[in-house]
Amino acid sequence: MTGLFRFRIMPEFVKQESNAANEDTANSKQNTVNRMQQTEHSKLGRREAVMEEKTNVMRILEQKRLPYQPHFYGDTAAVGGTEVARVLGEDPARVFKTLVTEGKSGQHYVFVIPVETELDLKKAAKAVGEKSVSMLKAKELLPLTGYIHGGCSPIGMKKFFPTVMDCHVKGLETFFFSGGKVGVQVEMSPEDLKKVIVYQTADVTTKGWRENENV
Repeated sequence: MTGLFRFRIMPEFVKQESNAANEDTANSKQNTVNRMQQTEHSKLGRREAVMEEKTNVMRILEQKRLPYQPHFYGDTAAVGGTEVARVLGEDPARVFKTLVTEGKSGQHYVFVIPVETELDLKKAAKAVGEKSVSMLKAKELLPLTGYIHGGCSPIGMKKFFPTVMDCHVKGLETFFFSGGKVGVQVEMSPEDLKKVIVYQTADVTTKGWRENENV
């Protein structure tokens, strides 16, 4: 005769297992929260570190007691000018890039144009009285201006070069351009910029979405 065995699960044992499972779930949730907080603190720390470091452009503006607003995006993956405009939540027509060129004569020229446009080399040459102009080679940018690709500003170059602002800047109360470092833009009025550098305005662009070399 086969015996029947009955197992009785004690209520206390079931309760202990349930409590252990609940504790594991709570610990898992807390660990997730802790990791998220650490990530956010790390991002905040990186952004604060960038914000605390003033660029040469900022120092020049402050020395001249000119109003400006810094904008930081170093904690993002934005690279091109249109991406920077999107990250900042600004109209690309108000965000400008700085391009350095070389004329047929060997003279260098700076053109500051909206990020969503391309430099029209024929218009650019006409604006500065050259037979032709060409984009400066990327490897020549740093030794010539002191700035690197992605952080080229019309303010604070090693020496001043004749500068042309695209006519789209007219009518803008304020506009954005590089703060002299990748991840930093400054916003100020075109009129206040005239108190820092001498520039002329001209129609030197053609509509396009290609990113030029010196932003």
